Amino acid sequence: MSSPDNRPVVLRGGTVLTMDDAHTVLPRADVLVVDGKVAAVGTDLDVPAGTEEVDATGGVVMPGMIDTHRHMWQTAMRGYGADWTLTQYFVWYYLEHGKTFRPEDVHAGNLLSAWEGLEAGVTTTVDWSHGLQTVDHAEAAADALLAVPGRFVLAYGNIQAGPWEWTADPAVQGFLRRRADEGKLGLQLAFDVTGDPSFPEKAAFEVARELGLPVTTHAGVWGATSDASIQLMHDAGFMTPETVYVHAASLDTDSYHRIAATGGSVSVSTESEQSAGQGYPPTWQVRKHGIPVSLSMDTSVWWSADLFSAMRTTLGADRSREHLEAHVEGNTVTQVHLRAEHVVDWATRGGAKALGRDDLGSLEVGKTADVVLIKNDASPVSFPLLNPYGHVAFQAQRGDVHTVLVGGRVVKREGELVGYDGAAVRSAVESTVEHLRGAMGDSTWQAGMNPAMPEDGDDVLDNPYTYTEFKSDETREARGSLFGS
Repeated sequence: MSSPDNRPVVLRGGTVLTMDDAHTVLPRADVLVVDGKVAAVGTDLDVPAGTEEVDATGGVVMPGMIDTHRHMWQTAMRGYGADWTLTQYFVWYYLEHGKTFRPEDVHAGNLLSAWEGLEAGVTTTVDWSHGLQTVDHAEAAADALLAVPGRFVLAYGNIQAGPWEWTADPAVQGFLRRRADEGKLGLQLAFDVTGDPSFPEKAAFEVARELGLPVTTHAGVWGATSDASIQLMHDAGFMTPETVYVHAASLDTDSYHRIAATGGSVSVSTESEQSAGQGYPPTWQVRKHGIPVSLSMDTSVWWSADLFSAMRTTLGADRSREHLEAHVEGNTVTQVHLRAEHVVDWATRGGAKALGRDDLGSLEVGKTADVVLIKNDASPVSFPLLNPYGHVAFQAQRGDVHTVLVGGRVVKREGELVGYDGAAVRSAVESTVEHLRGAMGDSTWQAGMNPAMPEDGDDVLDNPYTYTEFKSDETREARGSLFGS
C-alpha cells in the first residue's frame, strides 16, 4: 500500500549529495520532505508525527535526475536499431515507416518510457516528441505522460511536415494553449533548422514566441544541421537562454560563441553521438566556452533511459579525447579536467537549469522534493562508499535505485515502482510491435533490424608474424624478409 501523497517522508542516515552551490556533501544525514518540498537537511532531524521513514544508511541521497532529450514515442521498438547509423534512423522514421505509428502506438511508447525513467531515478524527462503527425497523436502522448507519476515536458514536434506548417495549424496551437492552461505538463516546441538561407523555420520560432514556449533543436548534427543553422537563428534573434541545443557536436567555434553569448544550453547525448555519428560528444568544446550542459539518452531504439550510462560514457568520451590529444603531441595527461562531480551536476542541476526550473536539481530547503536514494544492500558493489560522486557516476546502476520521490510523492519504494501495472503496459507495447511488424511485413521488419554489413566489413589485414598463407604478394615478401626466407 502506498502512503497518502501528502504524508511527510524522511530519508535517514544516507550520504546526501545536496548539489548546492557550496558542493555540500553530508555523511550520515537526513532529508525531510513535507508538503512536496524539502523541509530540512541535516543530522538526527525531528520529524512530524506519521512521517514515513526510509532507512538510507549506506546509500546515497541525491536530487532526481533530469533527461533533457528523449524520443519517448519510439520506446516500443527498444533495441531494434542497435546497429543503425544515424542515416538508417532517418530513413526508417522520417522517410519510410514513421507514418505507420498510430496515436495508440505513441501512447504505448510514452507509457513504457515514462515508467522506465522513473525506475532509473530520472524524475523529469523531456519527451522530444517529433512523431506527432496529428493532434490525436499529441493527445495520446500527453495522456500517457499524465498517467505516470513523474515530471515531464512535452516537446511538440512533427517530422512528417515542415515546422512552419504544423506550427501554423490552429488545432496544434489550440492543443498547446489548452495544455499550457492546464499546467500539468511542461511544454516546448521541438524542431530543427536545416540551414536553408530562406530560413523557413522563422515562422515556427515566431509561433513559439507568441505562445511563450521554449524551443529545443537538434544542432550540430553531422550532415543535417550545421553552423548555418546557428547563424540564421542568431541573426534573427531567436537564440535565447531558454533554447536547448541537442548534441551540438559538429559546430565551429563561432557557433559555440553564439550559444554562450545568448545563454543557451547544450543537451549532450554521449552514447548517441558516439554511436550514431552526430559528431564527437562536445563536452570538451562546451567546457571551453562556459556553456551550461545537461545530459540525455536520446532513444531506446538504441539506448536506455539510464542516466548512469550517460554519466559514465560522458566521462569516458571526454577523458579519452583529452588523453588522445595529449598523446598526439607526445604529452601525458596527469590530471583530468572532467570530474565525476561535474557529470552528476549535469544530470541534476544541469537539467534543471536547461528547463528553467530553479526549484529542481538540488536538495535545499524550499526546493521541490524530487529525490532519489541509491541503495542496494544485497549488492557487493554497494560498499565501500568512499567517493559518493564517483560511486554515482561509475558504480551505481538502475537496479540500485531504492526509493524515488517526485514532488514529495513516493513513486518507487524498496526497489519497486508504485502503481505500475506492468501487464497493461506490456500488452499495449506488444500491440504496437504487432501492428508495426504487420504493417511492414516480416521480411522488411527483419531487414530494418539487421542492416547489411559494409562491403569491406570482412576485411582482415594480413599479419606477417604468422605461419600462414597470405592473400597478397606484398605480405608474402614482407614475411620473407622478416623470417629470412
